[in-house]
Order: sequence, then structure tokens, then C-alpha cells
Amino acid sequence: MKLATRITLLVCCLALAACGERPAEEEAAAPAEAAAETEPAGGTTSIGEISTDLTKKPEIPKPEGDPPTELQTEDIVEGEGPAAKAGDTVQMQYVGVSWSTGQQFDASWDSGQPFTFQLGAGGVIAGWDQGIVGMKRGGRRLLVIPPDLGYGEMGAGNGAIAPNETLVFAVDLVQIQ
Repeated sequence: MKLATRITLLVCCLALAACGERPAEEEAAAPAEAAAETEPAGGTTSIGEISTDLTKKPEIPKPEGDPPTELQTEDIVEGEGPAAKAGDTVQMQYVGVSWSTGQQFDASWDSGQPFTFQLGAGGVIAGWDQGIVGMKRGGRRLLVIPPDLGYGEMGAGNGAIAPNETLVFAVDLVQIQ
């Protein structure tokens, strides 16, 4: 379930519990109002604002608070066409930062070349294999990947990714082949 959907559901439940009985017209308007207040606007996420401009490398603000223990995904830009599924070969642009430091550890944007791999084949961390499914060409998604779906106790990159680090990626789906 997307983070924005969870927040919307929570806000609606709290609003209903706190208000008691209301006229029917107010009852019908409440979910729409709550959804409008919690939907990301202009790429705003719980981590901070992520650009919707797919022609430029996105910046990921340093996350705050405790990292989530489950995979979190949020579409910043929806994309168009068929959704990526296991078995598809996808071409991605990405930026990755460590939750604990907010420091970038890798970015395909820096090499000028998108990263290509087969989705669901185990060639990337599990958080990517799971988190990219459903994306559409031209989409940008925020992935927050807990350690068990990332590099776990081993860490990676000669210390660039610490052991048990939560990873944050902004990923752009350039092409589905």
C-alpha cells in the first residue's frame, strides 16, 4: 500500500472518530477533503520535496526520524503506458542516499548512462526488484528500502553503504524493453 494511501486512510479514520455524527453532506465531503490534504503536491513526500523534472538529477533531502522497517514506495511522477513487471528488462536513472547520513552513495546520473537490468531476476537488491514493479515509462518513484531488502549486515561499496543501512532512492523508469 502506498504511503500516501495509508496516510489518507489514517486521517479519514481519525476524522470520523473525533467528529461523531455529521450531516450526510459533510460525511460525503470529508474523505475528498482529507485526500486533498495528504496527497503529495509537486513531489512533496514525507522525506521532503523530490523534483518532478525528469530531465534533471533529483536531489533527495536528508531523511529525518526513524527509518521504516518495510519497503515504502511513492510515485512522484506516474508515467504512461504498460506497467513494468517481473521478466521485463528496464532502463533506469537513479540517485541513492543513505537514510542515516543523507549522503549520496551512487547515481546513474553521474555517469550519464541509465542502468539496465531484468526486473525480478535477482540481479539487483530485493528492494528494487519489488519496488519498481508497477512503474510506467516516464515515471519517477521514491523507494525507501529497509536493510533486509538492501545490503543488510554486509553493507556495500567499500563502506559507502554501512551495515544495516536503510536506502533511499529516486528512480526514473526510462524504458521498458
